[in-house]
Amino acid sequence: MKTLTLASIYELQGLKEEALEIYKDILKSDPENKEAKIAIKRLSGIRKKYLHVNEEMKEFFINMDSEVEFLEFERWLSKL
Repeated sequence: MKTLTLASIYELQGLKEEALEIYKDILKSDPENKEAKIAIKRLSGIRKKYLHVNEEMKEFFINMDSEVEFLEFERWLSKL
């Protein structure tokens, strides 16, 4: 089920493209959804600025297997 909560979780995990797709789907079914509109604008700007970086961090996130890597990913997220 595609919800604002799921999209937010994806954002927090650095999965911006996936979050953006959920927000777009939400907006299709509820064109007046202000939260989805704001998120789409925000993520569209981030996507243009960090497109390549997000893919790298997505792969890094998927393959994390140590506390050090988790902390590195957490530091990267806090910079966004």
